[in-house]
Amino acid sequence: MLGFPGNGDMPLRPRIPARTLLRRVRVDPPQGAASTDAIFILMRRMRGPLVFLIAIFAIDVLGLTIIPGVDADGNPVHMTYFDAFYFMSYTASTIGFGELPNTFTVAQRMWVTFTIYTSVIGWAYAIGAFLGLMQDRTFSTAVTLQRFARKVRGLREPFLIVAGYGQMGQAVAAALDTQGRRIVVIDSDRDRLGSLSGGRLNVDVPGIQGDARDPETLGIAGLGHPFCEGVLAMTNDDQVNLSIVMSVQLLRPEVPVIARSNDRSTVGAMRDFKAEAVINPYDRFGSYLILRLQRPATYRFVMWMMSNYDTALPPLTAGERDGRWVVVGDDAFGEEISGDLSDAGLDVTMSSVRDGMPDVADAVGFVAGSADDATNLSLAAHARLQNPRIFLSVRQKSARTQPLLKAFDPESVFVPAQLTVREALARVITPDFWEFIEWASERDNAFSETLLEHVVGRCGEGSPESKRIRLDRTTTPGVHWWFDHGYELRLGDLLRDPDDRSLYLPVVCLGLRRTGGFHFVPDEDELLAPGDELLLAGRFEGFTTVMHTLFDESRIEYVSTGRQVPSSWLWRKLSSRVSEV
Repeated sequence: MLGFPGNGDMPLRPRIPARTLLRRVRVDPPQGAASTDAIFILMRRMRGPLVFLIAIFAIDVLGLTIIPGVDADGNPVHMTYFDAFYFMSYTASTIGFGELPNTFTVAQRMWVTFTIYTSVIGWAYAIGAFLGLMQDRTFSTAVTLQRFARKVRGLREPFLIVAGYGQMGQAVAAALDTQGRRIVVIDSDRDRLGSLSGGRLNVDVPGIQGDARDPETLGIAGLGHPFCEGVLAMTNDDQVNLSIVMSVQLLRPEVPVIARSNDRSTVGAMRDFKAEAVINPYDRFGSYLILRLQRPATYRFVMWMMSNYDTALPPLTAGERDGRWVVVGDDAFGEEISGDLSDAGLDVTMSSVRDGMPDVADAVGFVAGSADDATNLSLAAHARLQNPRIFLSVRQKSARTQPLLKAFDPESVFVPAQLTVREALARVITPDFWEFIEWASERDNAFSETLLEHVVGRCGEGSPESKRIRLDRTTTPGVHWWFDHGYELRLGDLLRDPDDRSLYLPVVCLGLRRTGGFHFVPDEDELLAPGDELLLAGRFEGFTTVMHTLFDESRIEYVSTGRQVPSSWLWRKLSSRVSEV
């Protein structure tokens, strides 16, 4: 079996306790008045028209009871209140069944003519007021909020709250939707939320327009829901994301929250409030750039493993280049990347966009880090013309410039949204997978090349998907039947093809969690035990086959021992009798 040297053990990460030092009093997330606001607005706005309509109806009914009529014998008679009410009910609604209980007199017909016109006026006023109410933004917002709250309350499966539906939020939502994960979206822009119903996602996603800093908005979005399994703060405002972290930690500290931030001080505040993870794309890009320069094989493996499913394996890039690096920027990004390069021991020259085009004739690397995409492309083009062999790293803010940068083909492109989404998804979809990524980022080139060769040889050159499996009685009954009978099962045997055990499934094990720690890239001769959690990477079809094996005792016996046994109880009984004969 294939083993890897240098496998590290990582202690179990403690779970966030139900109470923290920051929260001393339990306060439930506020739910607001979403279920009653629309009714109150309707009653308030329609009160006048309804009173006017009822008054007209009452006067018309009263008039019919006062004005005398005649019966078939010519005797005077008055309509009862019920007859008058019945007659006005169908007359005011323009149905018109005729005169009752007797033919009307001239006076009665004159009064009915009056009631027809007054009722039309009353209905026109009431209907006009109602149509105006339907166009009122306050009322439509209340109705939308009520409908949204009802959808969230009706969720009966785990879901994530995504705050911010900009470029990052949309990418996160699309990826989670592909994984079959349910989400609830909060955004302050009505137009962005309108794209939720555009058919891009497979399921109906509840979305609310509101300020995510307001705990009531988070409460209506399902923060207090028992199926809420996490919050992603993906807005483009660091203070809003910080407010979300504070709200989640103080109201529901057991719910993990992942936030993005570009400011170091805000990152520190988020960590004080125990955010599950804080992603600073400016800082993370510098780390990835240094990793690419110093350990290109490790960078290649890590970035490929974090890519979308079935992404082609990128070519191996050149390593570190000795010499001067030039960084041009106009905000915090330039300072961040300059500091990271300097900390790595590189000679860095920092320049401002206002200083014009820098001289890069003797430089080995150039980072175009302006906040404007056109400026960055212009700077990178000047650097390439002046020094065609220079290493170019270009910052991209808008997705609109992606075709231009693809044609320009710099050595490195920094897309904050893409980097943030990639890390957030790696942490959310399979949390253990992110622990593996952090561990793999610290390996040397030789180990990374060996591990990459193993994964590619087993799973192919398309980036694998990750999955976590726990060996317990509920989810893997076949394995527990095997353990209960005193048999052994090795990790490598579990990954064999149940149709031909000489072949392996397109699945590898990246980690094994059991009491005492998390073992990265365990040897495939490792004996498994009840309660083990496996972090697997591979193809979807491989995961499906593994799960079928975990459920079927006969498959477990075949992949473990090579013995073919009947899969059903009846055939086992028949086979045992035949063998006895």
